[in-house]
Amino acid sequence: MLTQAPKGTKDIFGAEIAQWQIVENKMRNLCRNFGIDEIRTPVFEHTELFLRSVGDTTDIVQKEMYTFFDKGDRSITLRPESTAGAARAYIEHGMFNNAQPTKLYYIAPTFRYENTQAGRQRQFHQFGVEMYGSYSPALDAEAISVAYELIKDMGINSVELRINSLGCPECRGRYNKMLRDFIGDNLDNLCHECKSRYEKNPLRVLDCKEEKCKKIIAGAPSVIDCLDEECTEHFETLKEILAGMGISFTVDPMIVRGLDYYTRTVFEFVTNTIGAQGTVCGGGRYDNLVEECGGPKTGAVGFGLGIERLLMTLEAQNGKSEYKPFRHLYIGSIGKKGFIKSQAITFELRKMGIIAECDTVGRSVKAQMKYANKIGAMYSLILGDDEVDLGKASVKNMETGETTEINISEIGAKMKELLNL
Repeated sequence: MLTQAPKGTKDIFGAEIAQWQIVENKMRNLCRNFGIDEIRTPVFEHTELFLRSVGDTTDIVQKEMYTFFDKGDRSITLRPESTAGAARAYIEHGMFNNAQPTKLYYIAPTFRYENTQAGRQRQFHQFGVEMYGSYSPALDAEAISVAYELIKDMGINSVELRINSLGCPECRGRYNKMLRDFIGDNLDNLCHECKSRYEKNPLRVLDCKEEKCKKIIAGAPSVIDCLDEECTEHFETLKEILAGMGISFTVDPMIVRGLDYYTRTVFEFVTNTIGAQGTVCGGGRYDNLVEECGGPKTGAVGFGLGIERLLMTLEAQNGKSEYKPFRHLYIGSIGKKGFIKSQAITFELRKMGIIAECDTVGRSVKAQMKYANKIGAMYSLILGDDEVDLGKASVKNMETGETTEINISEIGAKMKELLNL
């Protein structure tokens, strides 16, 4: 067990970590362009935060949270999602006193105890955006546009935006009654969990993945039919803004999302390239969450995106990435003088932004050159007693075999010239 990662976790390295870094850099650059600031919240929070915000009828709370008592006998939970923690931070630090809207993003490890499958781990990573301080559908559209631009920037094809509106609590109350009436005599045919949901939150039945439940609710009435005038206007304006932005969408009344805090707008970006679990990104509006967590009334909207799922989509589309190590220069050495000098020169070059490597193992010269090839060195040179004493060495282009004599004291400037840095 000491040499095996726990089930549902994995190590990320090599070609895979290179892909992660590319994706994360795109996320950070995109958020900078949208004026969204980064936030890093604790990996664990008080359990009550998730019970109040996520909802006790959700799968997350009922089955998936990693909850434990700490040494002070406090109930603590590893974050199963990041919106609640961001809302807590928004309240705790009085961000509502700042000029609004407040726009935050995070790239964070997240934890849920669930059956592992492709793209779904017990420790996974989310990129998310949370926007506070406006009830306008314009903020909904801005959040959606961030996700849209990221997916476009990543070059992901065959992704469809689906949107819906759950309305305000009053609209949902009317719809819940209509949904209970629709299910009616089929209650006994629902799965065990949906029977509980039917009483506490029938809207969650629409989110069930059991085939028998999906068949029962296939012809369910649309929540959109229960929207009041204000919620209808909000949804219609959102659609107009998205159309004006050139963002295509489909209205899907079956989208409810899996968390209880959503109000009005909900949305998902869906792909068919990774099988049944096709949601790449999802989110919506949660106008009551900040108040429910102890803050002032605050309009808010956001989304979360699983980085593993995103990378799975990219791999399905483009194929698996290959790991290609790379160095600008490898400095080999012969004898103690060359060995000592190579360490000093490598350190100086690295400070200049040149990716340099030298021998730290004690290999033979032949083995050093093999290693230079393995790490993808563009250039190499060998330092021995003569080179150190004369202050000159020959730099070899590893691809063409061409050599260039240089003064060792000028190696940094010469390498920048050769590399066009």
